[in-house]
Amino acid sequence: MSLRDSIKSISNGPDGESPFPRIDISRAQLLGAVLVLIAIWGAYTSFYTVQPEERAVVKRFGAVVAQTDPGLHFMLPFGIDHAQRVPTERVLKQEFGFRTTRVAARTDYETAGVEQESMMLTGDLNIIKVEWVVQYRVADPVKWLYRVREADQTLRDVSESVMRQIVGNRLGSDVLTIGRVEIAAQARDQLQAIMDSYSSGASIITVELQDVLPTKRVQPAFNEVNIARQEQERMINEAEKRKNQVIPRARGQANQVVAEAQGYAAARVNHAHGEASRFNSILTEYQQAPDVTRRRMYLEMVNETLAKAGQVLVVQEGQQTPLPVLDVGLATRATSKVAAQ
Repeated sequence: MSLRDSIKSISNGPDGESPFPRIDISRAQLLGAVLVLIAIWGAYTSFYTVQPEERAVVKRFGAVVAQTDPGLHFMLPFGIDHAQRVPTERVLKQEFGFRTTRVAARTDYETAGVEQESMMLTGDLNIIKVEWVVQYRVADPVKWLYRVREADQTLRDVSESVMRQIVGNRLGSDVLTIGRVEIAAQARDQLQAIMDSYSSGASIITVELQDVLPTKRVQPAFNEVNIARQEQERMINEAEKRKNQVIPRARGQANQVVAEAQGYAAARVNHAHGEASRFNSILTEYQQAPDVTRRRMYLEMVNETLAKAGQVLVVQEGQQTPLPVLDVGLATRATSKVAAQ
């Protein structure tokens, strides 16, 4: 039995009749079913919903006719109008040198297969590993969709080119240590300028450097350099501490010496003024009564001089015992005491 006879026997059954029930469908019923399907398709394609973080660009026969905000909107059905949604309020990012594999309580990263993105040559011909993230937002959805072909890939290529240029113009030690913030800011400005020149509609929020490390071959030497830099910083801090201790002390001592000198100078000047005033007063008295003033000055001088003379002893020749003649100091002190009383 041939294959055609087998199929015919199955379709007709043992008695020559078909085992399947026969369905009679008229043209009107078929047309009605088609119209219902068309109506369902038209109703389904006549509206669309835009999420809160999105904006929609509506095209009609390939031409942009509108931009719509979040919510429910209607459009011409049957594919005449086509709505393309763009996440304009969401912060997007692109990772270079690594990929985020899982975001949970602890974020996991993977670098397998993307190491070439992070390997860069510095200005002093050193190879370092730079991993960074570009965060951006779509500011103009029409430009983002239709001014640049494959805008995401364009942004990625431009970002990598800018970062390689900046790192290639710097020393490896600066990139690894103190230049990270400046490099990120410079990369952000240059990337924004280039994307604006392309009219891409992208707004670069920030460029963040994640890990900047030397290659594994030079890692031990780099660690030694870091240790030396830390030791240098420690010694500089100790020197600054010592300077802050010694200089204020020296300034205080200098101010003290200056103050003492100024006080001594003021005392000498005041003493000189007092002596001058005393001399002028004596001169006035001398001009009025010369004899009395001269005698009084003579007696005052003798009194002051004899008070310092001490005891006067007279020793007779041939005798060992001195004879007390006059204790000028005692007599002067007694006289002064009597005068005071």
